[in-house]
Amino acid sequence: MLPFSARCLTPITRKMRFIDIGINLTDPMFRGEYRGKQAHQDDFDLVLERAKKAGAEKLIITGTNLEDSLEAIQVTAKTEHSGYLYSTVGCHPTRCGEFEKYAGGPQAYLEALRSLIKKSSSVVAIGECGLDYDRLHFCDKETQQKYFQVQFDLAKETQLPMFLHNRNTDGDFYSMIKQHREKFTHGVVHSFTGTLDEMEKLVELGLYIGINGCSLKTQENLDVVKAIPQDRLMIETDGPWCEIRPTHASFAHLANVPKDEMKLYAPDSKKKEKFEPGCTVKSRCEPCSIGSVLYVVASVRNQDPQVLSEIVWENTCKVFFSQ
Repeated sequence: MLPFSARCLTPITRKMRFIDIGINLTDPMFRGEYRGKQAHQDDFDLVLERAKKAGAEKLIITGTNLEDSLEAIQVTAKTEHSGYLYSTVGCHPTRCGEFEKYAGGPQAYLEALRSLIKKSSSVVAIGECGLDYDRLHFCDKETQQKYFQVQFDLAKETQLPMFLHNRNTDGDFYSMIKQHREKFTHGVVHSFTGTLDEMEKLVELGLYIGINGCSLKTQENLDVVKAIPQDRLMIETDGPWCEIRPTHASFAHLANVPKDEMKLYAPDSKKKEKFEPGCTVKSRCEPCSIGSVLYVVASVRNQDPQVLSEIVWENTCKVFFSQ
C-alpha cells in the first residue's frame, strides 16, 4: 500500500512510524508552566526530540481558539519544524463564546480564523470544533451549535477536513454532522469515548475515529475500539492530557510492548518539582507516548502492531496530507 502524497513518502521499515493527529503543544505545560506558575525550565525542544525518537514523524497541533491557532501556526512556521509540525485552526465548543466577545463581533472572529488558514500551508484541518455538553458552564448549547455551524461553512470554503469534538450531546452532534455532511471532505471525531452505536453511525457518515488514552479507560471503550473498521481508525495522544493510567482497562495491554520500545514511549519520569532534562514530567502526556496507544489498540484488536501502524498511517495521510 503506497502513501497518498509526497509528504508521506517514507519507506516502510521495521521501526513503526506514527502521526499524532491531536497534540496540544501550545499548552503552557510544554513550556514548564503549570496554572500560571513556572515549575521547571522550558523543555519544548526535548519533548519534540523524544517524540521523534519514538517514531512520531508528524505532529498536528490542535487549535482550540483564535489565540491558540495563531500560536500553533507561529510554531509550525519555524524552519526547523517544516514537514514535522502541522496545525488545525478553529474554535472548541467550550470556547465558542469568544465569537460574540470578540472586538469586531462574530463575523470578524470568523474572518480572523479564515485569514490564519490562508496565511499558512501548515494548516491541515478545521477545528477543534463540535459540541460539548459536559462543560456547559463554559458555553451554553445554543452558542455551541451556532458557531459549530459556521465552521462547517469554513470547511466547505477551504476544502479542509474537520477535526471534531463530541461529548455527551444526546444525538445533537450526529444530527448536525448529518445535516452538514456534504460541506466537508473528511472528518475525524477525536478522543472518541462514545458507545458502539455512536461509533457505527458516525462511520456510516464517512467519519474517522481518533483514539487516545481517554478512549481506552473502560472495557466498554475497548470493545468499541475493537469494532472500529480499520480503514476508519486514527490515533493520537491529546497531550498534555489523556495518558494511559494504571487504573485504565487498557493498562494491562501495555505488557505486550517490547521493553526497548516502551522506553521510547514511556521514558523515565519525574514530578515537575524534581524536573530533570532527560526525563518526562510525571502525568504530563507527551507525543512520544503515541506508540503506547498503537500497541494497546493492536492488542485489543488482536492485530500485528507493525501492520496496524501502517494502516493507521495511510488513513491519516489520506485525510490530512493528500493535497
